Parts: sequence; structure tokens; C-alpha cells
Amino acid sequence: MEKYSFVIPSYNEALNIPVIYEKIAKEMEPISQSWEIIYVNDGSKDNSMEVLRELAAKDERVKWIDLSRNFGHQAALTAGLDYANGDAVISMDCDLQDPPEIIGKMIEAWKNGFKIVYARRKNRKDGFLKKTTAVWYYKILYKFSDTKIPRNVADFRLVDKVVLKELRTMTEHSRYLRGMVSWLGFSHTFVDFDRPERLHGQAGYTWGKSLKLAMDGIMNFSLAPMKLAFWLGVLFNILGALFLIYMTLDTLLNNVRYELMKWLTVAIFMAVGLQYVLLWIMGEYIGRIYEESKNRPVYIIRNKGNLE
Repeated sequence: MEKYSFVIPSYNEALNIPVIYEKIAKEMEPISQSWEIIYVNDGSKDNSMEVLRELAAKDERVKWIDLSRNFGHQAALTAGLDYANGDAVISMDCDLQDPPEIIGKMIEAWKNGFKIVYARRKNRKDGFLKKTTAVWYYKILYKFSDTKIPRNVADFRLVDKVVLKELRTMTEHSRYLRGMVSWLGFSHTFVDFDRPERLHGQAGYTWGKSLKLAMDGIMNFSLAPMKLAFWLGVLFNILGALFLIYMTLDTLLNNVRYELMKWLTVAIFMAVGLQYVLLWIMGEYIGRIYEESKNRPVYIIRNKGNLE
């Protein structure tokens, strides 16, 4: 009988933890009794650990990992994946915006031979600004990334144990798991769903964390920002040449005299701004190389329950 593992990062989700457990148990009842849920407490400040201990005492299929501090969503997800031992592993968020009701369809697709099953959002009930920035971000990432990361998918997916085995060999610290899974290149399919609203609590992804995740995706899977320097250099050289031709012809044909300092001031201002942008891009790549060179662990476990 196939075994299924669910990996659920949790940050201040004390109210949602028992709810998603009940929903998963209900969905899995007609499918299989051989399953486990691995909750990863990512430095929660509420009583999440108390809830997890009580739940794990009632059902040994509930397992938990308590990280020493908040390492971030991708690190917490990595911790759970490292301990999952199912034939199929399903990762999902704890806020119930990844609906357990489509788990059956994902498992059915996996049994049909697909090694990766993505849960793809048909819509998202976010604010206008967040929805718009997300749409454009995924378009840009898909356009310029060397790895074609599917659009409108997050970390709600099923992966076969073969995929998980290869994923564990990827040890980079700046992690963008949805890109890493796509990079592996295994056969995949999609299960579409309507994304519901969060049930309890507030979203753990602030604008700052979302921006960091977006940067991880672009920097880890695309060299487009580096190529931007070349194209901007070409653009400004062309503009400079056109200005020079215009000024020369205007002076020769119309006897118009230009104050040189006006043009130099604008040109220097634009050049300095361009240099700062390029220095920032270079700094991002160099900073990531430096972070990787430290070879620090992706996460630190303080304690764990129902796990060997």
C-alpha cells in the first residue's frame, strides 16, 4: 500500500493546525490509512507547539518539527521534506488557502504516472496591488528564466519519492523550491482550483518576505538582470549618439548654440543612476555567492515529535 506524506510549514497557525488535520484525515479516509502529516513550526510566537503536541499525542501519524527560530517558509518546507518518507509527498500551506479537497485529484494524477502534480490557482482573492504584482512577476520570471517555472503555482504540489530524492541533493541556501522542482525536469501535470480566503489569522508573507522570495526566484533561475546591463548600455549609447547627431546638425544648419553644461548635467545624472542600478544587481549576485560560501545549514531543529 502506498504511503503518503504531507508537509505543512506553520507560523502562528495555532487555530488552523487542527482544522487542516481534520480535513486531510477526511480526504484520506477513502484513499489510504497509510499517511503522515509533518508540521514544521517555524518559530511561531503563539501556542502552535502546544496544539501540535496535543494533536501528535492523539494520533501518531501527526509528526512535528520545531525549528530553533524563524528561518522562513522555504527553509521550513525543506525541513519537512527532509523527513518525509512517503511514496508521494504533498506540500501545502497551513492557512487552508491550499484546499485539501483536491488532494484526491492530485493523487489520482500521480497514480496515472506523473511524477509532479502542481495545484494551479485559477484565481486569487488578494488585493488589487498584490494580485497585479504577482501576475506580472510570474510573467517576467517565465519569460526570462532558463527554467520554465509554471505560472500560478506556489508550493502546493505532489512529488514522487524519486523527485524528492533528487531534490534533497540540491543544497543551495537561497532556496526557491518551486523553481528547483521545475528544474529537475520530471513529468508533470496540473490540478486547477479556486483559491479560498484564509480561515484564521494573518498571512505570514509580508511585503518584505514576498519581495525576498521574488528576488530568490529571479536571481536563482535567471541571468536576465546581468544581461540588463548590456542592453541598458546599448540604449544609452544609442541615445547619446542621437543627441550628438541632432546637436551637430542643429548647430551647422540652424546656427543654434547649446550650453554644454546642461547636456552634461543630464548625461551625468543618468549615468550615475544607471551605475547604481548595475552595482545593486552585481551586489545581489555577489552577496548570494558569499552566503553560499558560508555553507551554513538551511535550518536548525530544536526538537521534534513522532519522528526518528
